[in-house]
Amino acid sequence: MGRKSTPLPFAALSRRRMLGGTAAAAVAVGLLPKLAGAQSKVVNVYNWDTYIGETTLEDFTAATGIQVRYDLFASNDELFAKLRQGNPGYDVIFPSNDYVERMIVAGMLEELDHAKIPNMKHIDPAFADPAFDPGRRYSMPYMWGTIGIGYRKSAASPASWGDIFESTRYSGRVSLLNDTSIIQVALKYLGYSANSRSAKEIDEAAELLIRAKPHIKAFAPDTGQDLLLSGEVDLAMEWNGDILQVMEEDEDLSFLVPGEGGLLWEDTMCIPKGAPNPENAHTFIDYILTPEVHADIATFIKYACPNKTALELIPKEDRENPAIYPPREVIERSEVSIYKGEEIESLYEQALTRVLAA
Repeated sequence: MGRKSTPLPFAALSRRRMLGGTAAAAVAVGLLPKLAGAQSKVVNVYNWDTYIGETTLEDFTAATGIQVRYDLFASNDELFAKLRQGNPGYDVIFPSNDYVERMIVAGMLEELDHAKIPNMKHIDPAFADPAFDPGRRYSMPYMWGTIGIGYRKSAASPASWGDIFESTRYSGRVSLLNDTSIIQVALKYLGYSANSRSAKEIDEAAELLIRAKPHIKAFAPDTGQDLLLSGEVDLAMEWNGDILQVMEEDEDLSFLVPGEGGLLWEDTMCIPKGAPNPENAHTFIDYILTPEVHADIATFIKYACPNKTALELIPKEDRENPAIYPPREVIERSEVSIYKGEEIESLYEQALTRVLAA
């Protein structure tokens, strides 16, 4: 990871979709120096793995003359921990909904200048005024979706989170995400809110996971889809888009949101406090919101796009795929994770630590 005094190193884009020279090209020096102003002609981006278009970064540099230095994180917890002691040099980060609010409360985000993001006019009205960031003062929407279960159809037929938490049928063939979302889905399975503030309920969820742990093969840092694709597991709790990417490579793979519901999420683009190149950061965010760019990214990574104009440019088969754009009944039985205050959030983190250490 980078330090303030030195440039951020190029990230190793290790996933199968970033082939050959694509990663190198994506961070290559641009040839058209425009729009960067008096700042360095660079923007330092901290994003999730496999979460950008095949040529997005390369195209951005060609269009603006601004080089992209690109780093990866595996979870919101990792992102938050990295920046809570001070920004090591990032200009644009991609936190999820509840972490946006958490970072706002902690004073970790810069207010956005909407005049420098004219493409925000393309945002779907449903995403224009979220509870976690009223008026979009600190964040712009990037992608949205669900957390559910990816599975190998020839080996598994899950219908409930209980197939993971209370069944031995798939013992040793299951992976879970390595973050507090596992506490939340355990709460859903137990009939509680995924945003419970009850220490007793959170503890009950942790105990459920601890009992299930002998049957869990891995707690994966956002790599469950790779375990599924390689045949190491038959069930993987994962982000829907990650499973959809591997479904393209293996027709035996599928995805569902269990009957109890799952987690709805929205990933965003923010500028962290102390960003060395805030003008370039605004330029980058506005570029992503360009309908053609946003549509291209969504089509490539197979996540739902919150850009109403871009949606018209996305292939019909994607728009009509319920694993990408879930039907209303799935949305209604799922919950959006919210920030619950540091005291309650620490209960979730302590519960996760107990599960991993058990």
